[in-house]
Amino acid sequence: MFYWVVKAVLAPILRVLFRPWAEGTENVPRSGPAILASNHLSFSDHFFAPLPLPRKVVFLAKSEYFTGRGIKGMFSRAFFSGVGQIPVDRSGGEASERALATGLRVLASGQLLGIYPEGTRTPDGRLFRGKTGVARLALEARVPVIPCAMVGGFEFQPPGKITPQFKVRPGVRFGKPLDFSRYGGMENDRIVLRAVTDEIIYEIMKLSGQEYVDEYAARHKSLLQAEKRAHRHEPKADPATAVDVPPRPAAAADGQAVPESPAAPEGRTASKPAKTAASSDG
Repeated sequence: MFYWVVKAVLAPILRVLFRPWAEGTENVPRSGPAILASNHLSFSDHFFAPLPLPRKVVFLAKSEYFTGRGIKGMFSRAFFSGVGQIPVDRSGGEASERALATGLRVLASGQLLGIYPEGTRTPDGRLFRGKTGVARLALEARVPVIPCAMVGGFEFQPPGKITPQFKVRPGVRFGKPLDFSRYGGMENDRIVLRAVTDEIIYEIMKLSGQEYVDEYAARHKSLLQAEKRAHRHEPKADPATAVDVPPRPAAAADGQAVPESPAAPEGRTASKPAKTAASSDG
């Protein structure tokens, strides 16, 4: 009930302020279980993906949204619970199995399950390799997958920014449902799971127009963070130990550099430069 109250209040405000657009809403079934598989550009995806749909979308959200403390944490828990978000632990292993079980329960109840196959927000606007959890859900629950592409969200709300860019109109495209019934009973085959996941990501890529990166977004984020930390801890050059750069040689009349004779140590005479191949002995 709270979901529809929040949507009734927020929808007009979002439409007036940000003028979001949507395409392909007719591809989303009006009833019955299905998976909405979307790219993940920014925090605003949670609002603009379900906004044009006449049915509730239940998203699997990171548990950090529900574990905050104080007034902010309490507001976060109430809000995300109210808009249909279900907390999941993304640490892997048994936590991943629990997340899958939660997703299967949502589908078994006939609801529309929203999931981000990349597992996290894109760090640079590109589309990253999908995790196979979406394929397992689709095959085990035997439900269609609707590819969903958020467009403009990365520019609308860049990473680390709270204030959105009003000049950018965020949008969403919904593709035609994907049927994977041909893989029935093969939900434990890793090759099949990878093939299904890649097909879903490919359809999202066609809808979004993003560049694809065959690497997990979480790994890419970790590498970027490691590079930043290494850069911050790089020792700065000490002026006391800096090496002087010798002056640039003067230019000869013909444009060639004129080599300078090195200074001779005390008691020694500087040797003459060797003759070049262009020199003539007469």
